[in-house]
Amino acid sequence: LLPAEAEALVRALQGTELRDAGGQGWLRQHDCVEKLNMHAILSASAGQEQLLTELLVTYAKVPVLIGELISVEIWKHKIFPVLCRLEDFKPRSTFPIYVVLHHEASIINLLETVFFYKEICESAEDSILDLIDYCHRKLTLLAGRSANGQTVTPAVLVPPQELQKQAETMEFEISLKALSVLRFITDQVESLPLSALTRMLNTHNLPCLLVELVEHCPWSCREAGKLKKFENGVWHVVPPEDEVKMTKLDGQVWLALLNLLLSPECQRKYHFDGFNKSQLLKLRAFLTDVLVDQLPNLVEMQRFLSHLAVTEPASPKKDLVLEQVPVIWDHILKKNAGKWEAIAKHQVKRVFSPTEEELKLQACRWAQTYSLDMMEALAPDKPRCRVCGVEAAKRCSRCRNEWYCTR
Repeated sequence: LLPAEAEALVRALQGTELRDAGGQGWLRQHDCVEKLNMHAILSASAGQEQLLTELLVTYAKVPVLIGELISVEIWKHKIFPVLCRLEDFKPRSTFPIYVVLHHEASIINLLETVFFYKEICESAEDSILDLIDYCHRKLTLLAGRSANGQTVTPAVLVPPQELQKQAETMEFEISLKALSVLRFITDQVESLPLSALTRMLNTHNLPCLLVELVEHCPWSCREAGKLKKFENGVWHVVPPEDEVKMTKLDGQVWLALLNLLLSPECQRKYHFDGFNKSQLLKLRAFLTDVLVDQLPNLVEMQRFLSHLAVTEPASPKKDLVLEQVPVIWDHILKKNAGKWEAIAKHQVKRVFSPTEEELKLQACRWAQTYSLDMMEALAPDKPRCRVCGVEAAKRCSRCRNEWYCTR
């Protein structure tokens, strides 16, 4: 994107109503988010994401993105199950519904890319509390996956099964993105509001939740005696020599724990009671020499846990604190309480039952947004030659699918 185009897209971002999800105005907003998301990924890979960061801060759009993220999360939990239960709803295409489900993944991906910067975290202002709550909900779902890699099946799994399965797969990937966002938030503990720190440490007890993730590691599982790990959006078999290699997701959990446990301000506020202490000391079993060699910062964690094991930390001071609370989730729930079925029926009639012409028009817009060249630029793997398997630069002009290293 050109700087002027990026600025226009950022300025166009605005809050939407839950009732309007999937409508024409909402779809224009989704296009903006998608284009910014793809631009952010390509800019980050080229080390040039400073412009987008400045635009989001200048126009105060980070709270808008967080509000939209929570809005679509509520839509998925309150309205999507109602749509699935409507017996007379037989859509010509389920893609419009899929786009709404995918909107959450697009926003969290954009936030993951930009939250690396301190300015973005600070520009979230009070909505950082809502984002912390959001990340906590996602990590709780992640920890709920059983130790053998099976997903806890939601009670709403009813037809259409295909959309439900896609939503379930997407939920797992969104939760992993939320883990990265949370880690970036913990990087800024020194500049976070006091309420945000209290919420992470005492309201949600995130250190113990992160210990649970270290213990059960939901992004790895064993199938037919082989270890599989989830990386870059896919499950892949890990060679025996790489089984002890730390993945990016493992690193995010350990870095978040380092930030939350070793910061003096966090140590002053956290309740090191009997339960929390016993949970944290479980980490010692995972701090092997091989792991510490890969992330040397963990030496400090080893020292901290050794000290914790033989001491009784002082109880945190009970100060009188006026604590801020997150408002976006409660505001949307109160505003739409008792209207979920009515909103679902309205959307079935107005949004999710498009005519043939409307579908064709929308398909053209999607094709422009998700162009083939853009998708290839975003792909993590370079195309390989159909004949010899080396990296290829020339694509077949006839089928446009196969790649070759020479003509």
